[in-house]
Amino acid sequence: MRRLVAPTLIALAAVGVAAPAAAQTPPAAPSSPAKKELVQRLMRLQQSDVEGFARSVVERPAAQMMREAGLALQQQAAPQEKREAQARAIEAEVKKYVDDAYPIVRDRALKLAPSTISPVFEARMTEEELKQLVGWLESPTAKKYQSLAVELRNNFSQKLVAEMPAVLDPKLMVLDGKIRTILGVPPAGAQAGPAAAAPARPASK
Repeated sequence: MRRLVAPTLIALAAVGVAAPAAAQTPPAAPSSPAKKELVQRLMRLQQSDVEGFARSVVERPAAQMMREAGLALQQQAAPQEKREAQARAIEAEVKKYVDDAYPIVRDRALKLAPSTISPVFEARMTEEELKQLVGWLESPTAKKYQSLAVELRNNFSQKLVAEMPAVLDPKLMVLDGKIRTILGVPPAGAQAGPAAAAPARPASK
């Protein structure tokens, strides 16, 4: 996500579009050709965020599938080399999916945004408010803030993700064991078959 201010604007616009018709809303602000041009400039400034949102729509289910596949690979008794090869093959397939799906979703998002988001800004914001907003987004200060925000976000997320396995893995293992108990599934790594399921017999005298 390249901006911090812009996604908030997109989210607010989406809320406005999704609001029930029966809900009480303030009267629409007067429109004008100048105001419409400001909204168009605002949408151009939001293009990268619309594209980023489209990418997240594409990548989110794939990321969930990769997590589930990773858990399944951890539970396999196959050699490490085979599991690593399977992981690389899964990553390659996910990349193919993203490369194929993203352009389609991006183009659809860019086509849909003007007709769904622009009317909200035009109806809910005055011309003066739009001038201030566009002026801020186009200012050197805003551009510097946004570039710093990306760098800080990346650094923070990398450090947080790096520390999470030590915190979450033990809890996830406990959760996995409880879910398996509820489902009646053998513990992870347990050998399947009658020999594993049969209780031990006392030694004969």
